[in-house]
Amino acid sequence: MDPDEILLETESAMEKGYDYLTHEFAAVRTGKASPALVENIDVEAYGVSMKLKQLAMITTPEPRLVVVQPFDGATTRDIEKALKESKLGINPVTDGKLIRLPIPPLTEDRRRDLVKAVKQMSEEAKIRVRSARRDGMDGIKKAGKDGGLAEDAVEGYEKEIQKLTDSFVKKIDDTTALKEADIMKV
Repeated sequence: MDPDEILLETESAMEKGYDYLTHEFAAVRTGKASPALVENIDVEAYGVSMKLKQLAMITTPEPRLVVVQPFDGATTRDIEKALKESKLGINPVTDGKLIRLPIPPLTEDRRRDLVKAVKQMSEEAKIRVRSARRDGMDGIKKAGKDGGLAEDAVEGYEKEIQKLTDSFVKKIDDTTALKEADIMKV
């Protein structure tokens, strides 16, 4: 495989690790209502497990309120049950076909728990980046042996991969610090 292709694949894999982190962070509540809080909750409806966003329209009419409006009124009970069983810690209020989720202010203990969860997600993203780095380094070494790449060229590519790794780890750390500050802000 061409060393430039290996570099591009490595960068793409690292980007996916970072995208995973930003997607996970969207689901962590910061005291503000957001559709991302509930859209990926699994709901048992019609005999199969589906994501909430496939079964209902999710809106935030107020800063501390999420409203879930099922497309089919028959799924209201299933959605309510899934919301109660989720780890959100929010009690849904059903009003006919509408389900309201009032977002309570976060306590100091809950904020600390969320920061711990954010740090764990951050570490998982770093593991993904490091795994992509290892795969890239292995690919470059293999290309050096198989393709007859000069040692200097192999070293140059390895340095490029390390630069990529450092930049993505820094990006993850910066994003994590912003999310932690957002969570701790009262």
